[in-house]
Amino acid sequence: MTTQNDQRHQQRQQKIKQQVDERIAAATQDRGLLLILTGNGKGKSTAAFGTVARAVGHGQQAAVIQFIKGTWECGERNLLSQHGVEFQVMSTGFTWETQNKASDTLAAQEVWQHGKRMLSNALLDLVVLDELTYMITYGYVELEEVIQALQDRPQGQTVIITGRGCHRALIEMADTVSELRPVKHAFDQGLQARQGIDW
Repeated sequence: MTTQNDQRHQQRQQKIKQQVDERIAAATQDRGLLLILTGNGKGKSTAAFGTVARAVGHGQQAAVIQFIKGTWECGERNLLSQHGVEFQVMSTGFTWETQNKASDTLAAQEVWQHGKRMLSNALLDLVVLDELTYMITYGYVELEEVIQALQDRPQGQTVIITGRGCHRALIEMADTVSELRPVKHAFDQGLQARQGIDW
């Protein structure tokens, strides 16, 4: 026997389904996206790598540029490179460790050349520019050059940019922007980063 609560629930669900179906029908464009994962919260790179895993799982081609984290072992890189994902990593690692603007700029420019190559490759369905926002903030990579490369990329290619303090020009260009907000972090409580969880 159907109760009044069941009927109300069904009516609500039908209304939701109708709204979702209408939005799906209205989405008529088919092109690659520009996604930005920014904010001070943890998980920006992790979310990007989750999308890389999803793309690879669907048989798509992906490539990753890693600015900043070059000297750290990376579990995602260990796994995804076995599945044909190209990684290019900035050689100097964390810029606050080197404290040398000239060498950091050179290292950023070297890896950015690979980024430009990837962004012009129509065979790549997905390109991740991990921690690119810092390179722009520090002046290691020119904002205008990034914008031009994004505008000139193949129509079907999706790009994910991660990092704190994303420049407003990139946010305005983006199709989807997610801002991760810190609520609580283990490191602030004196807990060490854990292999397999934090890197």
